[in-house]
Amino acid sequence: MKTEMRPLRLRIEAAIAATTLVVLSPLLAAIAVAIYLSDPGCVFYMADRAGLRGAPFRMFKFRTMYAASEGSRIAAQGDPRIFPFGRLLRRLRLDELPQLINIMRGQMAFAGPRPEDPWIVEHLYSADDRETLDVLPGLTSPGTLYYVTQAEQHINPGDAEAAYVAGPLRRKLELDRVYVREASAWRDFRLVAETLWVLVNLVTLRAGRKPGGGVEAPAPGN
Repeated sequence: MKTEMRPLRLRIEAAIAATTLVVLSPLLAAIAVAIYLSDPGCVFYMADRAGLRGAPFRMFKFRTMYAASEGSRIAAQGDPRIFPFGRLLRRLRLDELPQLINIMRGQMAFAGPRPEDPWIVEHLYSADDRETLDVLPGLTSPGTLYYVTQAEQHINPGDAEAAYVAGPLRRKLELDRVYVREASAWRDFRLVAETLWVLVNLVTLRAGRKPGGGVEAPAPGN
């Protein structure tokens, strides 16, 4: 079973995240300007999330919704709260880039279960589901890839939160529990590589291609 990341690996990931932020700084600046021109206000959205062992932290994202938006914790495709440029950012997953800051802070890793809203963790996680809190949350995981490639597009924007809880949430947690039990540095490397391939498919309008073995759902009850 995977436990906390070793300090050396945390430092390596933090260094990679910092370097990536520097390399991508022109793109990040351009995105920030485009967000402000689309809807004036803070270009970042800071989401409350449950981290390692359930400890709360603020996760950084580029803002993709109108500044005055309220409502569901879950945003589905077609959600009217999302402004047009925000839709592009979400489709290409560029809104997630500021989470490199969370990696630099040691709050997240490149690979790990996606951090969930604290309310969902407190009210909807079973004792087994809380096993996913035994590791740092990450940018990608088998559950994340399942959601992005097979489930997200089917969420009803009219009642996105109920649809998410009733469907994808359980499968995501099942996949990520298996990941936590079997994770290794090599598997994390493969997972990040597979995620990059999925993003290439999204950019080239070939999303929906089923990812490889790292995302295959385990048999129920495993």
